[in-house]
Amino acid sequence: MNTEKTSKNVAYTGLFAAVAASSCCIPPVIALIAGVGGGASALSWMEPFRPYLIGLAVLAIGYAWYSYLKTKKADDCCEVDAKPKWFQTKGFLIGITLFAAISISFPYYSHIFYPDNKKEVVIVNQSNIQTVNFEVEGMTCASCEQHVTHAVNNLEGIINVNASYEKANAKVEFDNSKTTKEDIEKAINSTGYKVINK
Repeated sequence: MNTEKTSKNVAYTGLFAAVAASSCCIPPVIALIAGVGGGASALSWMEPFRPYLIGLAVLAIGYAWYSYLKTKKADDCCEVDAKPKWFQTKGFLIGITLFAAISISFPYYSHIFYPDNKKEVVIVNQSNIQTVNFEVEGMTCASCEQHVTHAVNNLEGIINVNASYEKANAKVEFDNSKTTKEDIEKAINSTGYKVINK
């Protein structure tokens, strides 16, 4: 077996698995930056596979490091002074390892990409304040929560939004003289996640 080709393929497999492990969380941030929202939840189906993809990434990159660091037998190499190809260097493996770590941990720091768009709402009449709990389908991580919160906060009259992927809901407090339940539902649905009507 050609160890050079195997090492290269294993490193790329680890990189692919690391990116795939966070693919459910990356599209909402890209959608926010691009100013679109409808396709943000397109890869949320991959979230249940996240632990397996993380495991594959760790195993593949670990094996690539093992292949790099293992001692070479005298008959394994013909040219001692041959310069290694770029994907056989320590720098390449460090780069792949760091990129994989950043990709895998993306759901935990993705909130930094969402600007705070919460507005100060002047309440004219306390009786206009309404709190509604929307059941939301498709959220799988903190990045999904931030995407929903950001979309709802763009509406006028929003006082507080608390989206939770664990509870599959978004609790919204708003001034019903400035916005409606239907407007909030449309804002949530525009992100690609869906409000479940019961």
